[in-house]
Amino acid sequence: MTDTARPTAGAKTDALKLRYGPSAMPAAGPWNATLDVLLGHRSVRGYTSEPVPAGTLETLIAAAQSAATSSNLQTWSVLSVNDAAKRKVLMEVANNQKHITESPIFLCWLADLSRNGRMAEQEGFTLEGLPYIETFLVAAIDAALAAQNAVVAAESLGLHTVYIGALRNDPERVAKLLELPPGVVCVFGLCVGHARAETKSEVKPRLPQSAILFHERYDTSGEAEKRRAYDAEMTAFSKRHEMSQYTWTERVKSRLGPLKGMSGRHKLKAALRSLGFPLS
Repeated sequence: MTDTARPTAGAKTDALKLRYGPSAMPAAGPWNATLDVLLGHRSVRGYTSEPVPAGTLETLIAAAQSAATSSNLQTWSVLSVNDAAKRKVLMEVANNQKHITESPIFLCWLADLSRNGRMAEQEGFTLEGLPYIETFLVAAIDAALAAQNAVVAAESLGLHTVYIGALRNDPERVAKLLELPPGVVCVFGLCVGHARAETKSEVKPRLPQSAILFHERYDTSGEAEKRRAYDAEMTAFSKRHEMSQYTWTERVKSRLGPLKGMSGRHKLKAALRSLGFPLS
């Protein structure tokens, strides 16, 4: 990128202001177009029927496979779902999120230990570390790293995205629908496409950096005051988007307070074991 093509200081401060609010902007350091894309991320929940350019899916997967993977184990896979009937079932699992049926690309990201398990069978050796929680965690993290690379790639191309964590509401139903072998589970979905013009979308404020960035030791001083200031930012954001839960505090309380807020995901350990993850 040439000097003349670099984003302006105004673009940098605007991006930081949107992400943190005007009262919690961090110091503005080095900047480039990649950071513009990253800080401009917003979830989009309404898509047109416009197809994406040919080769887009393959490009996104190339970006995904360029993410780090623990010890190069590559314990993830991704499944593209185009069948309307299957998408309808996935929508039902995910609390009827209609954008699952709208987006031109819908991807199910998989923690996948089965491929390495099959390799061991074919080559005649035992993978003693396969059934442990650590190995499942590696697979889930690998899938998340890969998916985030794909999201950044998609948004750099002018496309929009939204993750669908609610597929974990019923991982066994999803596994049966997608014919997943033992040792494979869908950890989340991803919509990719062009946003409808009328779809409201805005950069969502995050906690101030002082609440999550620590130096030398974990520091909770002033945490309540920082949270209340962030709640005020989220109140304004929520009102602009007609959201019922106005503050971050209310959102956490709703999602993690009553068990029903987990939408069945409190049974995840049992579901994982039924899908071939012993989790020793």
